[in-house]
Amino acid sequence: MLDLRSDTVTKPSEAMRDAATDADVGDDVYGEDPTVNELESVAAELMGMEAALYVPTGTMGNQIAARVHTERGQEVLVERESHIYKWELGGLAQHSALQVRTLDGGDRGIPTPEQVRDGYVEEDAHRPGTGLLTLENTHNSKGGVAIAPEKIDAAAEAAHDLGLPVHLDGARVCNAAVALDVSPSRITENVDSVMFCLSKGLGAPVGSVLAGDEEFIARARRVRKLLGGGMRQVGVLAGPGLLALDNVSRLEADHENARVLAELLADVDGLSVQSPETNIVLVNTEDAGLTAGELLDACEERGVLGSEFGTHVVRFCTHWDVDREDVETAAERVRDAL
Repeated sequence: MLDLRSDTVTKPSEAMRDAATDADVGDDVYGEDPTVNELESVAAELMGMEAALYVPTGTMGNQIAARVHTERGQEVLVERESHIYKWELGGLAQHSALQVRTLDGGDRGIPTPEQVRDGYVEEDAHRPGTGLLTLENTHNSKGGVAIAPEKIDAAAEAAHDLGLPVHLDGARVCNAAVALDVSPSRITENVDSVMFCLSKGLGAPVGSVLAGDEEFIARARRVRKLLGGGMRQVGVLAGPGLLALDNVSRLEADHENARVLAELLADVDGLSVQSPETNIVLVNTEDAGLTAGELLDACEERGVLGSEFGTHVVRFCTHWDVDREDVETAAERVRDAL
């Protein structure tokens, strides 16, 4: 089976399994796990931040950030297709009692400074006011587009002018950095916090990292405990996470495989394919007279898995368990399925 549902399906390498076995561990709730401490230090430096916190999932990292940056009842500005709004079970409301005001980020999912200013609500006797702006890079629902640092800067600077902190959902920010040929720290230069995943294209089995300044991370550590994320001898997971940080440059192979897959699928009658910028390929099935679900059912019968991203939109995602031959085979099976 060729599994192109997500880059979360990657299996840890033998080196990662060995790192888990050999990890030096301690009680991380007491701050005594040396492997976690090293991971947090290296990750903070990679993102250009003062400090970092290892969390079980990217969703938890995003929700912790929202809780720390805001006061209950405030509004948070989010892009209307963003993961933190669309795919996290209403966590902004459930965990932090936040109200959401959505902004249309267009084809690339990035609000303009004007939209940030127009969406801002000042606190008064009747309204709680806006407390946070969240951004996303790469933008998942828009097809893994890599948003230029200057666009992030512009939105963040508009928010800062209004006194708002900015959190970046950077689950795949390393993909963006590779695609744009910049460092991850350049992308995060003007945001106040960032979450990025180790368990997607970087290949670790578990975990994400939340980074920011030291005060923010100290508060985030308490909220992680509140949400049930206080972990003990977790160096067995952080060890593979450390190795994952060495895999940033190899993301280019995933991007190239996505480009090949997109080119092959674009030649299939009835399919319309968005040109990928990173490792996500969006395929529209409407002209073929099929729903996304119908095509995916036929693909699964032929040994290819993808994700339904809309009534007529299929997402295929390349990752380090998929090589060039695999994507060529997958394209042939999709053609056969159609």
